[in-house]
Amino acid sequence: MNGDMLSQEEIDALLRGDSNSAQPTDYINHNVTDHLTDMQQDALGELGNISFGSSATALSTLLSQKVEITTPAVSIIDHSNLEDEFPHPYVAIQVNYTDGFSGMNLLVIKQSDAAIIADLMLGGDGKSPSEMMDEIHLSAVQEAMNQMMGSAATSMSSIFNKKVDISPPSIELLNVSSGEGTNNIPNQNLLVKVSFRLKIGNLIDSGIMQILPVDFAKSLVEDLFSQTEKKTPDSYSQSAVESTPVMEETIKKSETTSELESGRPLLEENKLTVQPASFSEFNEIPVATPETKNLNMLLDIPLEVTVELGRTSRSVKDILELGSGSIIELDKLAGEPVDILVNSRLIAKGEVVVIEENFGVRVTDIVSQSDRIKKLK
Repeated sequence: MNGDMLSQEEIDALLRGDSNSAQPTDYINHNVTDHLTDMQQDALGELGNISFGSSATALSTLLSQKVEITTPAVSIIDHSNLEDEFPHPYVAIQVNYTDGFSGMNLLVIKQSDAAIIADLMLGGDGKSPSEMMDEIHLSAVQEAMNQMMGSAATSMSSIFNKKVDISPPSIELLNVSSGEGTNNIPNQNLLVKVSFRLKIGNLIDSGIMQILPVDFAKSLVEDLFSQTEKKTPDSYSQSAVESTPVMEETIKKSETTSELESGRPLLEENKLTVQPASFSEFNEIPVATPETKNLNMLLDIPLEVTVELGRTSRSVKDILELGSGSIIELDKLAGEPVDILVNSRLIAKGEVVVIEENFGVRVTDIVSQSDRIKKLK
């Protein structure tokens, strides 16, 4: 430690959960400054701060817990050191960019932390999470990460001034010592690791790591710098020069006011030129279609899903005569697909199945996306 400050190696060791920061003799230690400049490190940290800041808000709403994701630390790891970097059982969430960028990143959290998140997602209090991560628990964590990364992609769209979208995240248990889940880790010798401190209520005080290929991390920084250069004062000065007629009109108004105050006669050349205002035609405004609307802000709104076996109409007399054992004939044949409705709007058809002791429905036919959006209005 330097005074009261932790070194980068100590921070990484704490995030990995190591009790001793010493590394084995065959550990390849890369100095991050040999591969990323200080400016590139700061840019990656700031990108993480902004994108994961919005992700923390989304996760907080989802879990009904206070969520903090802070203190990014950028480092370089060697692919041959993965077992030392990830000594515990982890959960790895892979996210691919489909719009805006060409690349992927990997989120890595401890399996014990993922179990708490899964328990909260499934309605528990997070204090007694399951020790085993089965498919249901992984699906719950996957949905939480999907909400987080969707929010992060929205923030990145604002930062880079272009549409940024991601594919649905894939999730897998990661145990490097046994080789489980390592196929999701980018197969490159050097990787960038951005480590964050993750706090969820009083349940989790740990870390979450973002793993990026070095070339993709550099391309993000270059793209960010190019966006910054477009907004430098030089460009604003150029815009001001291009708007000279407006500035001249303002100067004329100022000169006219000065002459009135001084009692001097107005000069002929200072008279303002009045022109009729021009307006765009309404038919020139493009009409927004469902495909162009951004639905990301609506994705976390709960909807009621109903499976309808069938319908029938009966008179009041028939209803009053109903009793235990009465049979009501519906308008559907046996084996015919049932209707799946969202907020009382038909969106799909399916067949009834039994899952252990519960009924379920398997979707067999789904309404087109445009028709579904119309039905949800």
